Amino acid sequence: MKVQSAPTTEWFSVVDSKLSPQIRELIRQGAWIALNPTPEWLDQLDQATVAGSSAIAGDPTLAAAVSSSNRASLVHFATSHLRDPGGVVSAYLGPEPLRMARILVRRGLGASALDVYRIGQNVALQRWMDIVFDLTSDPHELRELLNVVSRSASDFVDLTLAAIARQMKLEHNELAQGAIVERRKIVEFILDGESMNHKRAEARLGYPLSGSHAAAILWCDQADGDSRLLDRTVAALGQVVGCPHPFAVVASEATRWVWFKDIAEIDSEQVRRVLEDTPTLRVAVGTSARGVEGFRNSYEEALTAQHMMVRLRSRQQVALFEDIQMVALLTQKQGQAEAFISHTLGAFASAGSVLRDTLLTYINEQCNAARAAQQLYIHRNTLLSRLDAAQRLLPRPLERTTVRVAVALEALKWFGNHDQETGLTD
Repeated sequence: MKVQSAPTTEWFSVVDSKLSPQIRELIRQGAWIALNPTPEWLDQLDQATVAGSSAIAGDPTLAAAVSSSNRASLVHFATSHLRDPGGVVSAYLGPEPLRMARILVRRGLGASALDVYRIGQNVALQRWMDIVFDLTSDPHELRELLNVVSRSASDFVDLTLAAIARQMKLEHNELAQGAIVERRKIVEFILDGESMNHKRAEARLGYPLSGSHAAAILWCDQADGDSRLLDRTVAALGQVVGCPHPFAVVASEATRWVWFKDIAEIDSEQVRRVLEDTPTLRVAVGTSARGVEGFRNSYEEALTAQHMMVRLRSRQQVALFEDIQMVALLTQKQGQAEAFISHTLGAFASAGSVLRDTLLTYINEQCNAARAAQQLYIHRNTLLSRLDAAQRLLPRPLERTTVRVAVALEALKWFGNHDQETGLTD
């Protein structure tokens, strides 16, 4: 988004004669500054708009699309005033808002979801106020700069929202005729517990609802998810878990809902190996359960695991519900979870991952040093040295807080901002 060199005033056309040359020049200068925002302000814009809708905040693909559309619209608006200070800004219907419109339609969200644009408009106008007060202290100039750009922003957003709403209508009409939508809608009926003929649903889906089902949600955490990569990964996951033909639903361009039928227990390490060469992909997996209720409950577990990963901005690629159920419950209120971890671990929360993993393994092996050393492939004396270092960092004796420390360490693994450095060598 950074612009490398300031253009000259000769590039721009003559605009509304009601605006003085001085006001036009100040608008141009302000637009230039707006085109070079700080990363912190862009994060503020993203957080404000995404947080404005729970449906967007809980969906990583949609949140990324909204963020991309916001930033592209900001560039379009500022560039227009840079070239034509105070002039009319046309609606922006580039690839970013078009992609956002497609995802909104595929999520079943209507034009009301576009209200996030109004939130973005307010954040941007606040930024414009800061800019113009740095440009001039003249009351007349300030009033005109604020009025001109405020009206322009309001008109621009109105035009853009109308254009996106028309595009959403076209997308909806197109999707309404597709098999992808039909499959998803049938599955959504099942997941919602709607009364329906299950035999007929099985025939239309080509998937039997009897037997056991383990659900997974596979998604790409980048805005431009590769659909072919997702589909190949679904097939690869099916192979490693023992289900050559998994049942998959296209939830969006960058998300797949998947069910593996009649499989044995899933090996998380095998799943990780499938994803290790695709760092942008993540998967959340539910437990295996039988019948229609199992189909539904396993999906809800996978969804819980996904929401936890997104909420904590976890760097982990694989989450099995049976492994994270306790952490998901603990971190529903993130602030309280962070306070619990800090209180329980103290300085040890910032220790290297080698030290943290050593202590957690020791606790999981029922505080048996010999078994823990064997599990970690290290000498018993190395283990004891690490445990001594851990004990010095913990705020309270381990023997009195073993369970709390284990819970805090399990939770800490899923927080995306915790220290990833090892901090230790053998």
